[in-house]
Amino acid sequence: MQSISVFEIIKVGIGPSSSHTMGPWNAAEMFLDHIRREYKIADVKEVFVEFFGSLAKTGIGHGTDIAGMMGLSGEDFKLIDTSKIDDKVAEIKESQKLNLGGEHVIPFVYGHHLILNMEKALDFHPNGMIFRAVFNNGEEISKDYYSVGGGFVATQEENSIENNCVRTLYPCHHAEDIKKYIDKLNLNRISDLILLNEESWRSEEETRKQALYIWKQIKECIYKGVNREGILPGGLNVTRRAAGINRKLLGDKVYKNINEWFQLVVDAEETFSTINKWVSCFALAVNEENASFGRIITAPTNGASGVIPAVLMYSQCFTEHISDDDIVRFLIVAGEIGTLFKKNATISAAMGGCQAEIGVSSAMAAAGLTEIMGGSPKQVLQAAEIAMEHHLGLTCDPIGGLVQIPCIERNSMGAIKAITASNIALESNPDNARVSLDQVIKSMWETALDMNTKYKETSEGGLAVAVNVAEC
Repeated sequence: MQSISVFEIIKVGIGPSSSHTMGPWNAAEMFLDHIRREYKIADVKEVFVEFFGSLAKTGIGHGTDIAGMMGLSGEDFKLIDTSKIDDKVAEIKESQKLNLGGEHVIPFVYGHHLILNMEKALDFHPNGMIFRAVFNNGEEISKDYYSVGGGFVATQEENSIENNCVRTLYPCHHAEDIKKYIDKLNLNRISDLILLNEESWRSEEETRKQALYIWKQIKECIYKGVNREGILPGGLNVTRRAAGINRKLLGDKVYKNINEWFQLVVDAEETFSTINKWVSCFALAVNEENASFGRIITAPTNGASGVIPAVLMYSQCFTEHISDDDIVRFLIVAGEIGTLFKKNATISAAMGGCQAEIGVSSAMAAAGLTEIMGGSPKQVLQAAEIAMEHHLGLTCDPIGGLVQIPCIERNSMGAIKAITASNIALESNPDNARVSLDQVIKSMWETALDMNTKYKETSEGGLAVAVNVAEC
């Protein structure tokens, strides 16, 4: 087994779903790359894409169709002006033409060239899709791809993450490996071990630079979210709440930019009630941006992208651990915990329910917070275990197939649970713990395998059918 960089788990993304938006977008780019390598874009007559299983059943709500069209158009979700996406999609539908790879205009009729097949699922994974190209000379090619969570894409032969996998000096595929190398190298902190391993991809200076860039993106995303009011897209008429909470908490205080706002939050009253509300506000802000096709930090998925930002912002606003070094160590420890779930279970709600998203992000955040709060390596791992233990069995049943209800509020709950798990671990003797992180990861995977499909991001069970809503 090869190692995964922490920045494959925590990275820049676009809403509303890593598996249903980013994955199909990446798959479209992979298909274009295949055509460029083996053929020519200019020789393509038509392109077809068909989405199956969970991708089809919740595709409209998750923007899967939009991602497919944008990916085939050669757009990059890390760079695209997100405010222009709706206009670009409307132009494709109205003109019935698509600029393939940004290089070659071809006919493209929505519903004919792009199909959401809700009656069939591909065997390899619930998030399956097939891209097909027809060339001017009559030749046809097709490739099947599978969105396996966190924006990662696999074929039946390989996984997109494999190109960035390496063998590190101190491979940590299980929590026990982390403890083993901590002892062997006589290290005091898990983050010291991770910094050593991350040098397999980049220098320590570059790792720190990337972590601080992610922190900058997190702050900007939260700031956008707390200053944007209105109704979320999709048809459920969900009202944005972060801006209202922000306004109530700050009262009549005025700010002109992100730095002034951040300082006002830092200087805010620090009662249990206000801190709790701020943490919820941070999480809601991110996931309301995510639900609006905003640029967010995928950590480890989009549906759970508010948890780590909320807990990291909490640490920066309401604790003494506010240095750049604390930010770096929080993020790389959180990311490393995410790799354990990625390798030994799943971070895909279509495979494991919401325990694989909110549960994993809560475990990641709990570990990161415990690391910078001075917890021992064993306490850090215990915090992650506690957080996941209390998310086991959490289903994924989005109403209307949208990443809104109950997804947005779950990020607030996951963040609060992460902080609580960290506090419990910091006050505990981990040598007395009866459940290990490896054991809870194993239990989570077994639970995922036993979980009924209707609770795995299909909108066929739970809240998704208990609440009657109009077609979105």
